[in-house]
Order: sequence, then structure tokens, then C-alpha cells
Amino acid sequence: MKTSAKMVGWVAAILWMSGLGLWISGCQHDGRTPLVLYSPHGRDLLSLFEQEFEKLEPTVDVRWVDMGSQEVYDRIRFERANPQADVWFGGPATILARGAEAGLLEAYRPPWADVVTGGHPDDLYFSLYRTPPIVVYNTDAVSEEDAPRDWEDLLDPRWRDQVLIRDPLASGTMRTIFGMILARSVEQTGSPQDGFDWLRRLDAQTKEYVHNPALLHLKMERQEGLVTCWELTDILFQRQRGAPLGYHFPSSGSPVIEDSVGLVKDGPHPEVARRFLDWVGSREAQELAAEKVFRLPARTDLPADELPEWARQALDELITAEVDWQLIEEQGAEWMNRWDREVRGQGTE
Repeated sequence: MKTSAKMVGWVAAILWMSGLGLWISGCQHDGRTPLVLYSPHGRDLLSLFEQEFEKLEPTVDVRWVDMGSQEVYDRIRFERANPQADVWFGGPATILARGAEAGLLEAYRPPWADVVTGGHPDDLYFSLYRTPPIVVYNTDAVSEEDAPRDWEDLLDPRWRDQVLIRDPLASGTMRTIFGMILARSVEQTGSPQDGFDWLRRLDAQTKEYVHNPALLHLKMERQEGLVTCWELTDILFQRQRGAPLGYHFPSSGSPVIEDSVGLVKDGPHPEVARRFLDWVGSREAQELAAEKVFRLPARTDLPADELPEWARQALDELITAEVDWQLIEEQGAEWMNRWDREVRGQGTE
């Protein structure tokens, strides 16, 4: 049954990607140069940057496709022989590192490369934002005092069948959290086994693995689950629109994601893609993202007192976990395959 489900998923993905290609090629041309972004960043940031970049570059037509981080990797790899995207705009550095290893990215060094927190040694991608995963709860059903404050708290019996998890096979955020758990296990014991045992206990607590972030937020609001783990930016957006969601930065540390950007190798519009990369990491664009769409800049030359209040508060409360990113990059794909085979739906208390 599992094999059949995967085959159905691949067929659906192929049909989706075929439709995507037709959509990109079939958009009405108005004489402007198209710039295609594949991104997990969501409509708010993508729409904002579409408008702002088109103001700066009136001859450019920005088009974007919003999908999960792992889906971006899969689509770009699938289209390797005939690239449709120009820019891989967002996702954990560990996933873009896999793309670099697979030959999916084009080397380019933007003018801001020396003032960000991370990047590829061969200039295949660079950090844009720092995204901390957090623990989240429904404030209408759970008091702040009772709410989980660390990853370990998600295993408390009170949350049995009350945990919602974004499907980690499609989510860079969840892959990062799971990767941290497994990498810690390797560091402490020499093996990921204790980490997989921990994930089995979390699986036993989990009511559902949710297919996309929008559904995760909806189910949390409806109290179909009361607690989850997700990333700060999305939760701040939901709170801004009135969603009853509270959060805590994990007391044992958060695996801060180096949210990165790179050029798709042999993308159809390389010149305009490079101009977009030059702009997207500029002080102007980084400050705009912090002010309008809750992104923590990866630039190190922006004084904290010039950032919006939410960002200053996050920097004060955030505990950054020490994580073996190299190990996650090397083992992450196999770890997730093993989790899917041996842990999903097979949890133990």
C-alpha cells in the first residue's frame, strides 16, 4: 500500500510539473522579461517582492510558484534538462546544499555576500534570513503557563493526540527540527537510534501529519490539535491577522535555519536573475522584509536598534542551538527515508 501511495504521489507530481511548465510558458507576454521564482516563502513576501522589484525593473515580469522547500528541490531536479525557474528563492541551507551537490545551482557572488551569516564556499547560494523554529499552542485552549516550552514538552502525556505536525517529507522546517534531534543523538551516543526512538514517541503523540502550512494553521485555530512546532515568521503572520496562536522559543535551543537563495543552473533569464539576487540581499530589501513580512535579516551589518520591535524581541529571547549542519546535510535525506519507513504511524509511548 505504501509503495502504491508513493507511485500515486509521483504521478501527481509529474502532472503538476507538466501543468506548471504550461502555465509558465503560456502566460501572456507583454514585452517584459519574465523572472520565475520557485520559493517556500509564501504569498505575502512573494507578492511584496514582486511589486517592489517590478518598480525598480519595469521591464521585468516577476512570476513565482509557492511550494514547500523539499518540493522546490524536487521540481528543480526534475526540470534539470529544461529549467523553468530562474531563482531558487528560499529554503534551509541544508537543502540548497543538496541542490549544489546535484549540480542544480549556478555560481554567482552578489555584492552583499561578505556581510551575511552563511553561504556556499563556491558561491552557489547565500543566506538571506535567519528563521527559528518554535513551539506553538492555541491560546484559546491552552494557558501560557501550561503551554510547552521545549521540544521535550511535546512528549507530555497531556498532549496525546493533540499534536499536529507539518508533513516533514515536504517541509524544510520539519526536516531541520528532526535533523537536530537525530544529530544530537549521534553526538551523544554515536548513533541516531535514540533520536529515532524520540521521534517514535512524538509520532505516538501526533494526531495528524498535515499536508501544508495553511491547513496546519486552520486546524490549530479550530482546535483539531492544540500544539505544534513550526517557524516564527508564519506564526507572527497568523497572530497579526488575529489567530489565537502563542509560542515559546525552545528552552534547549532552536536550530536556526539559514534561509538561503541561489540561481538555478541554466535558468532561462540569467541576467535578470543576477539583478534580482543583487537586490534581494541589499539593505533596502532586508529592511523591507523585516518591517513588512517578519523576516530576520541574515545581514550582520544591520544594527539591532534599527530593526522592528518584533525582531529585537526575538533576538533577545532566541536561544540558538548548536547543530551539526554538515551531518544533517550528509545524512538528512536517508534519515527522512528511514523515518518514513520505520516511524510514521508506528509510534510508541
